Amino acid sequence: MDAPRQITYEQFPPIERPRRSGMLAVDDLHTLYWEESGNPDGVPVVYLHGGPGEGAPPTKRQFWDPDHYRIVLFDQRGALRSTPLAELRNNTTQALVTDLEALREHLGIDRWLITGGSWGTTLALAYGEAHPQSCLGFILRGVFLGTADEIDWFIYGMRRFFPRAHEDFINFIPEAERHDLLKAYLDRMKDDDEQLRMDAIRCWVRYSASCSLLRHDPDGVEEQASDDQTSIGMACLDAWYFKNKLFLEEDQLIRDIAAIAHLPCRIIQGGHDMIATPNSAFRLHKAWPGSVLTIVNDAGHSPSETGIISALIEATEQFKTRGAFS
Repeated sequence: MDAPRQITYEQFPPIERPRRSGMLAVDDLHTLYWEESGNPDGVPVVYLHGGPGEGAPPTKRQFWDPDHYRIVLFDQRGALRSTPLAELRNNTTQALVTDLEALREHLGIDRWLITGGSWGTTLALAYGEAHPQSCLGFILRGVFLGTADEIDWFIYGMRRFFPRAHEDFINFIPEAERHDLLKAYLDRMKDDDEQLRMDAIRCWVRYSASCSLLRHDPDGVEEQASDDQTSIGMACLDAWYFKNKLFLEEDQLIRDIAAIAHLPCRIIQGGHDMIATPNSAFRLHKAWPGSVLTIVNDAGHSPSETGIISALIEATEQFKTRGAFS
């Protein structure tokens, strides 16, 4: 682990609109939204959002120096501006890995810096291990390795720290179905009853949002739950991927780490992250010789917390000047 940071880094000013954007058809069903900002001749960097259905809003453009980086954001299958919204068919980790490589080729990028948070770290590792020749390095925040233990922790284990939020989460489901909360929620999110569907989606998002911050923000939780466009994709795809064990073999990402272990990696982890717990970040760090792990002691899971923002910007600045993190 690296030494405590002495400088507080802040996000770069907002970029009002991307330099260019478009929609990329990746099969007969799915079309992805993508955009580019910053320096068209700069170091390419792609951001992999969480969720899997959260999407990449404009605020994510602010983590990189636009004079140095060619900043690529996109919404994964079923997320935010990609179509169809919350579509579960043809939506797997393997499909998203293929999409990411198709986007790289579409944009004419040779290699790019892979950055992501939460589920975005899962996808980053899966993509890197499949296409190491396409990667410059990795910046990973809130590591989630996609193991059965991590999924079980999210659904059942977090009640130990967030009993009220978990009680609300399980009380939405009849007691007879609580032995398989993932199936129960997914069934309701796919129901023809629109009111039941949206109630399940909002309940899921409230639970996730309530557990993501070190300091609880009830207004922020309700703001997230009331954003239907984001909530629909996020809740439906969360439940879909979790129910399918993220379409990964158990501990696959650690097993196959040798494919990318020669590349630079910076891991940034909230010390009180209850959604993607520090154990996963530490396991990845131990399995990846040369990786740099930063534990932000006063942070949870959210990328909006000050310490997380500072560590992320520090990492992008380090890579800008060194092409590495150590």
